[in-house]
Amino acid sequence: MSGAARMIRNIMTLGIWTLVSRGAGLARDLMMANYLGAGAVADAFNVAFSLPNMFRRFFAEGAFNQAFVPIYAKKLEAGEDAETFAQDAFAGLSAILLALVLIGTVAMPFLVWAMASGFVGDARFDLAVTYGRITFCYIFFISLFAMLAGVLNAHGRFAEAGFVPVLMNLVFIAAMWLAAVAGWDMGLTLAWTVPVTGVAQLAFTWVAAARIGFVPRLRMPQMTPDLKRLLIIAGPAMLAGGVVQVNLLVSRQVASGTEGAISWLVYADRLYQLPLGVVAIAVGTVLLPELSRRLRANDAAGGQDAFNRGTEFALVLTLPSAMGLMVLSHPIIEVLYQRGAFGAVDTANTALALAIYAAGLPAFVLQKVMQPLYFAREDTRSPFRYAVWSMVTNAVLAVGLMPLIGFTAAALATTLSAWIMVGQLWWGARRMGPEAQFDDRLMSRLPLVLMACVAMVLVIWAGALLLQPWLQAAGWRYPALALLVGLGGVAYFGSGFALKAFRWSELKGLRGHR
Repeated sequence: MSGAARMIRNIMTLGIWTLVSRGAGLARDLMMANYLGAGAVADAFNVAFSLPNMFRRFFAEGAFNQAFVPIYAKKLEAGEDAETFAQDAFAGLSAILLALVLIGTVAMPFLVWAMASGFVGDARFDLAVTYGRITFCYIFFISLFAMLAGVLNAHGRFAEAGFVPVLMNLVFIAAMWLAAVAGWDMGLTLAWTVPVTGVAQLAFTWVAAARIGFVPRLRMPQMTPDLKRLLIIAGPAMLAGGVVQVNLLVSRQVASGTEGAISWLVYADRLYQLPLGVVAIAVGTVLLPELSRRLRANDAAGGQDAFNRGTEFALVLTLPSAMGLMVLSHPIIEVLYQRGAFGAVDTANTALALAIYAAGLPAFVLQKVMQPLYFAREDTRSPFRYAVWSMVTNAVLAVGLMPLIGFTAAALATTLSAWIMVGQLWWGARRMGPEAQFDDRLMSRLPLVLMACVAMVLVIWAGALLLQPWLQAAGWRYPALALLVGLGGVAYFGSGFALKAFRWSELKGLRGHR
């Protein structure tokens, strides 16, 4: 099996687990929408839960792993002492996280104000502070999980880390069911479930890492030359991660002035995150160690093939997902969410946000595909500069458009700034070697993929008109939506194979021994 084929198979493995996880996450969100709707408790919990997740992306999945994985993968490729480096990194990250948890818990009122100043003066603020103090320790567990996942990924073990988010969503579902049966306060139940899931996720990954021979040791961190190098590389990545989180802060602030708006954006975000997680995160996770190894081995041709096949795979799945979500945003939200405390107004607003986010889905995916070109070269400064311009664009658009279009300014600003970020990444990659260049196969197939997407859009648009009565009928809405999605899938893949945008022979090439 070729290196690119092995990489695509790893992407598919991680993508399948991510799909299962996002499916379980969707079930979790459906339960939350049913029990909480888009009211004060839902807004407060969503802000509280976003705080540890924001810092996790800032420190662990962002700065730390983007610097750690390339160095660790290159040490494995060269036969150097990767074990000691990973132990030093684990100890250093643990110390940083422990300090962050203590400071964040004490400063929770300020953090909630920074996230959603529109909460001040109503019940949402006190609820968010209470929930935030319960949930914030989650950052310690989930960030250490993210580092151990980086170790597993560098060893080509993607399934173990891919299962962990499934575990989290299953714990949430079980907790909400117990709360409903036992009559517990649903908001507090969700808040206390967050640290429980963190412990479970870290424990599972710890065992998986031990099976490949890496057993983390809790000790005082030591400033070794390799750890110093890691921190130097991570610095710009941390600043870049901070820029991304500023974008999130702006979005939350814009939405916090309208009750329910944060929840509308969160529910919409979770739906477009389904294809984003299945495709983009899987591709980026697998591509980073692959490119790092290729660069260490001076394999330019293999690096270019890996980058192009990863990009091609991502776009083949992302472009139809984006167009489908834009066309079917209202039926999807209506069928999945509109029940219990979630009403027709919530459906309309969430569907509008989903359609706007979906227009940026290809940009979010291309970011994940193109950033490894920089991180594999241990270049975190360039993405930071690009992220600053993206942040400025996001802030200006979100705040400037808020008086004109309301809460949707946050979603539109996010989408437009994502495309600006992609343009900068592409422009900056031109100075790199052949590994960063699009090959003839990708450029010739992209128009064919777009033609297949157009065929799919025509089919699902007509299908939505014909199935409209059934999409609103109790007992028929789920089968009708499933039929509509199925028709779109048949139209897209049928057209794609007919146009030779993708081929059966390439799927067969993914078979083989590890």
